[in-house]
Amino acid sequence: MTTIDENTHRDGERPAVNDTSLLPVDEHVEEVSENGKKVRHKGVYLLPNLFTTGALFSGFYAIMVSMSGKFEFAAIAIFVAMILDGLDGRIARLTNTSSAFGVQYDSLADMVSFGLAPAVVALNWGLMPLGKLAWAASFAYTACVALRLARFNTQVDVIDKRFFIGLASPAAAAVVAGVVWVWHDQVIPEYVALFASLGMVFLGLLMVSNLKYNSFKGLDLKGRVPFVVMLIVVLIFVVVSIHPPMMLLGIAVIYGLSGPVAWGWHLLKGDSRGR
Repeated sequence: MTTIDENTHRDGERPAVNDTSLLPVDEHVEEVSENGKKVRHKGVYLLPNLFTTGALFSGFYAIMVSMSGKFEFAAIAIFVAMILDGLDGRIARLTNTSSAFGVQYDSLADMVSFGLAPAVVALNWGLMPLGKLAWAASFAYTACVALRLARFNTQVDVIDKRFFIGLASPAAAAVVAGVVWVWHDQVIPEYVALFASLGMVFLGLLMVSNLKYNSFKGLDLKGRVPFVVMLIVVLIFVVVSIHPPMMLLGIAVIYGLSGPVAWGWHLLKGDSRGR
């Protein structure tokens, strides 16, 4: 593996690379601040990035199987990507293995799994008969995911971590995947395709809006909770198991609408900010 001569590194310059390596791959180096000092670390953390890679593969898999008409598997793959995406960040925080590389890799994986995959799956599922309108709606959705992720990355250190500004891309993808999963084996009428296309545009607008959504990052997974909390968790599993596609779609829709509803409620109360 390529080695780096740390003695030749100066501020504003790329570390010198020893070209004696047999592999044309640079060693990844990050410069972070620890106790007020800049420290350089080599390599990347394996565990959280394994989960990110799994989420990326799930999104890729969803695209590929949707081309073969296996829409149920495609929808499930997007939900699997959601689970893996939720785990990589929490594992990184729990194991103190967060890194700038992981943040960027996670966003790129999100773009595939929650931006490109839902749009392509929806197109193959039933939007294609609308022609250019379907293409425009799918592109609008994908572009809004990219914009939302770019905005999130630039504000990650300054926003209140208890809330998302705009609908998170995994939640938007869950709505699209839920619709496809529920009606995966049915012929889609043109008016339904039109409604679904408009819905994707609406989801895109929610993602780039300034509406607040609870991020649930304040949950303490390591601490003790009242016994009733475990009963609620069991009840949620029971309810979802009754009809997973419909129940997951319902949860995703309720969460997606929670932002506009809260905004409207604040407006009715006379809060000019709507928050």
